[in-house]
Amino acid sequence: MATHMRMACMKSGRPGVSFGPTTSNENRRANFSSDDDRGRLSVRSQNTTRLIIRMQYLYMCGTKDLDGSTRYRRLEMNKQRLLFTPFLLGSLKLPNHIVMAPLTRSRANDEGIPSPFAAKYYSDRATAGLIISEGTNISAQARGFAFTPGIWNDAQVEAWKPIVDAVHQSGGTFYLQLWHTGRISHPSLHGGALPIAPSAVTPIGHAFAKEGKPDYVTPRAVEASELPGILDEYSVAAANAKRAGFDGVEIHSANAYFLDQWLRDSTNLRTDEYGGSVENRVRFPLAAVRATIEGFGDASRVGVRVAPLDILTCKTPLDSNPSETYGHYISELSKLGLSHLHMVEGVGKQSRQLEGVSLDFQALRHRFDGVYIANNMYTSETAESALVAGEVDLVSFGRLFLANPDLVERLRTGAELAEAPMEFWYGGTNRGYSDWPTLANSPSKDIAEEVAG
Repeated sequence: MATHMRMACMKSGRPGVSFGPTTSNENRRANFSSDDDRGRLSVRSQNTTRLIIRMQYLYMCGTKDLDGSTRYRRLEMNKQRLLFTPFLLGSLKLPNHIVMAPLTRSRANDEGIPSPFAAKYYSDRATAGLIISEGTNISAQARGFAFTPGIWNDAQVEAWKPIVDAVHQSGGTFYLQLWHTGRISHPSLHGGALPIAPSAVTPIGHAFAKEGKPDYVTPRAVEASELPGILDEYSVAAANAKRAGFDGVEIHSANAYFLDQWLRDSTNLRTDEYGGSVENRVRFPLAAVRATIEGFGDASRVGVRVAPLDILTCKTPLDSNPSETYGHYISELSKLGLSHLHMVEGVGKQSRQLEGVSLDFQALRHRFDGVYIANNMYTSETAESALVAGEVDLVSFGRLFLANPDLVERLRTGAELAEAPMEFWYGGTNRGYSDWPTLANSPSKDIAEEVAG
């Protein structure tokens, strides 16, 4: 039986470092005797340890075959699900396998200073294993949406510090997402100057500007001579995030924003060393990742988010061969010893796949020798299934966190989930942002009505 179980675990994929309900604190210390030891572990040796721990967890839970229903019955009998057990992200001890995905909320001021009530918003959600902040602009030129925060100057750094402190005081782990929107912007956000992009390809739709929603414009193709300066901006932004106290950073390389625009042959029409072949198109995004690592000073605290099938952002066409392009990109990222790869699996908020396009996300996942965070339309049940099967290491949830600051507890207990009206998603005050109650604070009321009313 044990041999059969071990074979099943080995076939399930490369799991993350998970401590199941039967793993004692002594065993955890035996595996990682000090923070220094944890920091010196190679990605490969960590993966080996993850596999051993997961095998022990499944075996001690009584798993004896590959039948999912049997596994779930036994996990339920142990009153502990893998989703809610601790996880080791490099040297960071996460209390569970749940990640709060980045969510643009547009509550900053014109200078990119995050609002004071962001401290309550984020700290209320600190029971997530990891919080990844809203997209935060690396420079003034990077802005694409009004009222979004920045991390390029001292005033912004100082404004972020109490927010980060509040999360840490609540026991949370906090990454900042570094954002450059590229062509998904508008001259009104840049003093009349055109947004920049790899190529002059016009986005479809309307910008989110301070005054109304004007049509997007054709961006200016950035000159190769300007790129070193943009790389410096990534490096400075990462260093500033560390100064603000963030535990790490995630680079936004998804959703047809600036770095993703270099990857896709639908938005990168260049004929120089940054366009054409896959190797050329990944050149600048990889340089941005390296610059970010240099700025933060630790590759194991730098993650990257990708979304190969996203078409929602300005109806941006897909790359002509997502499997090849993103497969190559991810393989190159894997060489850098990163914190994680954060994958939007499918079309965000719509479907897990795209009609007429075949993309094997597990094949992409296995190109990355490190922690894999999966996102898009997961439920507590499907997240648990994917974790137990070894298909993912962590699972991120986005919109569910808007109106459910205690989402982890609600998922654990199967409690009803509140839903935030769209009018509260972007812009405004603390109303519908940082004032959502937990079930413990408002057990008998319709929470959506309480906040909206």
